[in-house]
Amino acid sequence: MKALSLLSFVLMVAGLLGLIATQSLFSISPFVIGCQAVAVALMLWARITFGRRSFHATADPTAGGLVTSGPYRFLRHPIYTAVVLFVLASVCAHPTLTATGAALLVLLGALTRMLIEERLLHARYPEYAAYAARTKRMVPYIF
Repeated sequence: MKALSLLSFVLMVAGLLGLIATQSLFSISPFVIGCQAVAVALMLWARITFGRRSFHATADPTAGGLVTSGPYRFLRHPIYTAVVLFVLASVCAHPTLTATGAALLVLLGALTRMLIEERLLHARYPEYAAYAARTKRMVPYIF
């Protein structure tokens, strides 16, 4: 499972690097800038709420209790949601086959990591099942 998680992380990084290499990550469009600003704000909010826990390239749950406050009240995966939102805004500004392919790599990597992390969290935190039942993965009230 750790190998698949690491591969998924590599896919996400490859997709982001692809967008950077093709100069498709940023735009001067106010819509894109707005969406990306919201994505950065969500990521910062989630990271601050998550606290001093470390980042893992593999989907290892960190020490400490289950975080259900801040953006985690609304989304189980706000950091992945922020990355995907940032990338999808990029594709809206640069709707090329290459940019779309890079964004799909990021999305595939994020979705795979979410599923892996959820399996690990279910095993580590008994209360995760109830949390997952009331909180959506990426889009409040929908998905």
